[in-house]
Amino acid sequence: MGRNIVETIIGALVLVVAGVFVFYAFAKSDRSGPDGYEVIARFGRIDGLKRGADVTLSGVKVGAVTGFNLDPKTYQAVVRLAVSSNVNLPSDTNAKIVSESLLGGVVVVLEPGNDKTMIRAGGEINHTQDSIPLTELIAKFMFGSAGSK
Repeated sequence: MGRNIVETIIGALVLVVAGVFVFYAFAKSDRSGPDGYEVIARFGRIDGLKRGADVTLSGVKVGAVTGFNLDPKTYQAVVRLAVSSNVNLPSDTNAKIVSESLLGGVVVVLEPGNDKTMIRAGGEINHTQDSIPLTELIAKFMFGSAGSK
């Protein structure tokens, strides 16, 4: 009988410790989006881009991808980006989809321009560069470009 009580107490302690770890993980995770505004950008291809992917400016995370859909008229991918409220983007900002590393992980990189007017909430980034698949880069490297002879 004494052994069952000890096992029960140890089991309860294990559950309490597991609960503390789960609470800590949720408390420290970046679950909420940035406090800011949303803009859109249109791309010809967004290979590997996922909802929640980072949006960076000068290597610093300033937002996240909140979603994307296909424009049925132009067949472009319309990507929604949540940008931090303390970041003002000039209207000639460039958005690129790039790989974070060789192992994968795709981010949207913003390169601000010099225009004095800023993109407002709900606005659009007009200058974009599509993602380039790694296999396409390797093929270009191995076989050269078709245009150079």
